[in-house]
Amino acid sequence: MVTLRHTWSKLNHLQIGRYAEYFFKMQFVLSGLDVYSAEVDDKGIDFVVRAEPNRYWDIQVKSIRKGGYIFFPKRNFCIRENLLASIAVFQDGHEPDLYLIPATQWREPNAVFVDHDYEGLKSKPEYGINISAKGKKALEPFRFEMQVETIFGRKLPD
Repeated sequence: MVTLRHTWSKLNHLQIGRYAEYFFKMQFVLSGLDVYSAEVDDKGIDFVVRAEPNRYWDIQVKSIRKGGYIFFPKRNFCIRENLLASIAVFQDGHEPDLYLIPATQWREPNAVFVDHDYEGLKSKPEYGINISAKGKKALEPFRFEMQVETIFGRKLPD
């Protein structure tokens, strides 16, 4: 039974994006991490997570319904160790699927984690994720719960 609570199709693009951002913030806090909001989002950073003094990660949140393509403009998404992509995939009737992907994943692009320069074209260079059936399978190791433990050494409470 689809509950009203999980009828994501009733939310517009901005609402679903805002929901994803706040949901990720709460998940990081539940994991025992400090979360700092960006006052201005002109650098592509939605918020910052701190595990302990001097250990910070910049977080870029993206959301999508069911599947498709998500991209990060290269001008704001520079591959580095302390940048994480937080992806929420919404499907009516279900809690969102949450993924946490280190930006370093794009150092070796493939069919799911792509690198487009679009040389000679109008489109700006970007990194992307193809979230299809095959893409969702490739995302499994990046499930939020697993990555929070791997990256931060924390567990979500049961």
